[in-house]
Amino acid sequence: QVQFVESGGGLVQPGGSLRLSCAASGIIFRLYIMGWYRQAPGNPRELVANITRLGSTHYLDSVKGRFTISRDNAKNTVYLQMNSLKPEDTAVYYCNTNPERTDSWGQGTQVTVSS
Repeated sequence: QVQFVESGGGLVQPGGSLRLSCAASGIIFRLYIMGWYRQAPGNPRELVANITRLGSTHYLDSVKGRFTISRDNAKNTVYLQMNSLKPEDTAVYYCNTNPERTDSWGQGTQVTVSS
């Protein structure tokens, strides 16, 4: 059974930072492109960043220069370092493979950016 467990979200002021973690199980993690996604209320889920098996990364334009995705294949874990957070980054953040496994979404972790 494939499972993704996200953690690290919270309430942060604009300009602050958070580091999200996602532990994966049930897949041969090192073989997959991994992605961080987010969904704000009333909006569709969107891909924020992904990282290939060899570590190449791609980002949503609105987070370039502020967010950094990384992975630790030994720990089956993918991370998202988020700096210079803005109110428009407020959303539930999820990880999944990329493209996503539609039957394997986790609970996500809430990120709220507010003063």
